[in-house]
Amino acid sequence: MNKGIVAEIKHRISEHGPGWCFTIKHFLDLDSDMGVRKALSRLEKDKTIRRLAQGLYEYPRTHEALGMLPPQLEEVAKALTEKDGIRIQPSGAYAANLVGLTEQVPAKVIFLTSGRKKSFKIGKLEITLKTAQEKTLHATGKVGLAIQAMKNIGKTHIDEIAQARLTRFLTDVPRDEIRANLKYAPQWIRSIIMKITEKK
Repeated sequence: MNKGIVAEIKHRISEHGPGWCFTIKHFLDLDSDMGVRKALSRLEKDKTIRRLAQGLYEYPRTHEALGMLPPQLEEVAKALTEKDGIRIQPSGAYAANLVGLTEQVPAKVIFLTSGRKKSFKIGKLEITLKTAQEKTLHATGKVGLAIQAMKNIGKTHIDEIAQARLTRFLTDVPRDEIRANLKYAPQWIRSIIMKITEKK
């Protein structure tokens, strides 16, 4: 075990701060694949980091009363895209929760992906990467997230309250960006979003 590499990796992790999720690829400039794996294994045994899934790690956040906190899904998603070189988009109930169309926090989180389908568990939380058509992932940012949230809720449930929440969510998105992303949305979603954003 190269203690110098362990120290370098630990330093880089600490620089990012608690909550950072990462993979072996983040340290391959320091040592070989096997060398990095051994170093991360040592840091995991020391409880400096925790392994979330195969090849996915976190520098955990801790709370004085609650102890070790669950990982932040935004950080998990970012690490996954960097690990596999894929694009992902929150979908289903998770997207609806992020946009504010529902307050329910799902026990199963779905990301649409340009990569292969896979599922894994982090504690009690189940995360699924679901392969999607390329055109489904063209809509990005807040608009892409709103599209996925509306698909989950369904047209008949986009009432005045839901429209008000969508308006608040999209309030800081430029109109040009909204229009550019809406061409990838179903007609009923385009109509609703254009209607509420015209009032901006």
